[in-house]
Order: sequence, then C-alpha cells, then structure tokens
Amino acid sequence: RVGNSFARKTLPLSQTEAIIRAAANKGIDAISFTGGEPFLYLDQVCHLASLAGECGIDYIRTGTNGYLFQHSDRADFTDRMQKLADQLAATPIRNIWVSIDSVDVTTHEQMRGLTGVIKGIETALPIFAERGLYLSANLGINRNLAGAGKDCDTFDYDFFRTGFDHFYRFVGELGFTIANVCYPMFSANEAASADVYAATASDRIVYFSAAEKVAMFQALFDSIPNHRDRIRIFTPRCSIHALLNQYRNQPELTTSCRGGIDYFFIDSQNGNTYPCGYRGDENLGEFPNLDLTRRQISNECRRCDWECFRDPSELFSPLADLRIAPARWLKRLRQDPQFFRLWQQDLRYYRNCNYFDGRTPPAIAPSNSNPQRERAPSQVVQ
Repeated sequence: RVGNSFARKTLPLSQTEAIIRAAANKGIDAISFTGGEPFLYLDQVCHLASLAGECGIDYIRTGTNGYLFQHSDRADFTDRMQKLADQLAATPIRNIWVSIDSVDVTTHEQMRGLTGVIKGIETALPIFAERGLYLSANLGINRNLAGAGKDCDTFDYDFFRTGFDHFYRFVGELGFTIANVCYPMFSANEAASADVYAATASDRIVYFSAAEKVAMFQALFDSIPNHRDRIRIFTPRCSIHALLNQYRNQPELTTSCRGGIDYFFIDSQNGNTYPCGYRGDENLGEFPNLDLTRRQISNECRRCDWECFRDPSELFSPLADLRIAPARWLKRLRQDPQFFRLWQQDLRYYRNCNYFDGRTPPAIAPSNSNPQRERAPSQVVQ
C-alpha cells in the first residue's frame, strides 16, 4: 500500500551489474526485478534489464502496483503513458506484471491507496499493446479478492470459485492478455524473515486455514480451464494438484522447492543471496562467489507456498527427476499418474501460449497446433 512506511533501499548500480554478469556466467536463464515498487527506480530497472539481455539472459521480468497509472483524467496522461511504454519497450523485458487485489474496483484502490488506478490501467493497456508490450494481471489471493465485506469465519469452495471466475473475466475485460495468481503467504511471526524480502505477511487478510487452502486450491484448479481459451493463464494446474496433495497430508506426492538449487533470491538490503525470499535465516553469501556446482540438492523444503518457486519446481520436476532420480520419477508415476497427465496438458498449453511471451500478442492456439518453440527457463534469480 502507498501509505505503508518502511525503509526503501536498492543496491548500488555497480554491485547489481556485477551480480547480473555473474548470473549470466553461471548459466542463469531468468531474472526478476522485484520490490517494494520497482518502478520507483524505473531508469535503473531499464538499464539493468538491458544489461541482462546483453549478457544473454532471455527471461527478464518486473512489475508494479500501478501507481504510475493514476490520474488518467489529466491532459498529459496519454503522453506520459506513451513515454513510459516507449522506455520499457526499448528494453528486453519480457514480462511486466500489474498487481490486482480485488475484482471490485473500489476495494482494490482502497487496499493499494491508489485512487482511479483501475481506469488508468484500462486506458494505458492499449498504449502498451501498440508498442508490443502485453502486461500481466497478478492477483495476490486475499480475503477481499471478491470485494470488501467478505470477511467471515470460513471461506468455502464457492467463495473462491466465484472469486477466481470473476477475476479472470474482470482482468480480461480490462484488456490484460496474461494472468497469474500468487498464493497467500501468512506468517504469525513475520520477524522471522524481516531481514529478507517480505514474502510473508502477518495480516489476517492473507490468512487461511489448511482446510480453506484445500478449498482455495481446488477452486483455482477447477476455474482455470474455463478461462484458458480467453486469457493466457500462467498458473500450472499440475502445481496446484501437488499443493492439494500437500494440504491433504500427502507430501510424498509433491516436489520439494528448488529454492537454493535452481532459484535464488538476492536481497536489496545487503546484496546477499538466499534460497528464496522466505528463508532469511539461510544466508548463502554474495551471489558472484556462490558455487552452483556444490548446491545442496538433497535439501527438501515445503515451508511455504511461494508460487515463484513452488510452481516451477513442480513444473520442471519430471525432467529433473528423470535425469537425477529416475527411481523417484517411476515411483511418483505409479502413485500419482494424474500429476503427469496434468503436466503434459500444462506443457501443451504453455507451448500454445508461446510460453507467455509478453512481447507478442495473444494467440492461444488449438492443442494440436505446433507454434515455434522457445527455450523455457530452468534457473531464475529474483
């Protein structure tokens, strides 16, 4: 929220440049610039994204709470949006997300403290599309996703199903062509991760019980197929299936997170590396000095539902297991064949969406088509 008071800090430009060059040299395929609000440092983000592209990193993304999309009623709004879109289009940034907290306009704008921002987003999206930038709507699941006044003792399947269906229709009508969902990350002890990216929150607005999470993930799983032909939905159903297994007390039918193995988080406070934004007690040191050949592959973690790492961990798990743990691959195939069916469906859908390239217009092709393939990322730094 705009009114939140916290210390803002970003790394010196030279330090971040060194990190990016080291990431490229270590074979990192993807990099994500997060915040805080990344667009407060728009010039830096654009410069660093361009450097990442020059170094050979193909998958570059960043995002915003949309504060620059306010004041669409002002005479200079179109000119401002054109300049903003031109600046971003001149970089190799592949995906840009915009946070959407609720399908109710008033609720979203009150939660963010951004009056009129939804109208501004709706007005700006065609300007970005004219420059080949197709932005993504990013929902962080919360108690207000279907509108204010929904706080109650129990959130059931119908609440979530209605909310997700409304969300996909709402952002599609605004003009978004890609959508993603962030799973709620509640922690009763927020101080445990205070020295690293605030991947968790202690606010009740993102608290759901284990039973409510089962209803939530089941509703999301069921909702996605009804909207996949109208908007590119990044969330893989095979991952949701695995999370349902976890919350139904079947962790053996899931893949442990690959944070600290294939995916890493670098903190803007000190430049140190962590397995993810959640595990702030595991400082891996400065990324340029990190030896990726000595990763602790046996380390298993299912402590959170951070989709940035849990989704790709599941999505790439059949390929990783087949290469390094074929016995585990065969065991899971026997125990959970549905996961592999969903995995194949996800891969076909991802291919038909051109792997959610935010620099190309939507062309969700039939499942039997064969659009030009693009190399999918196997490692990512945030």
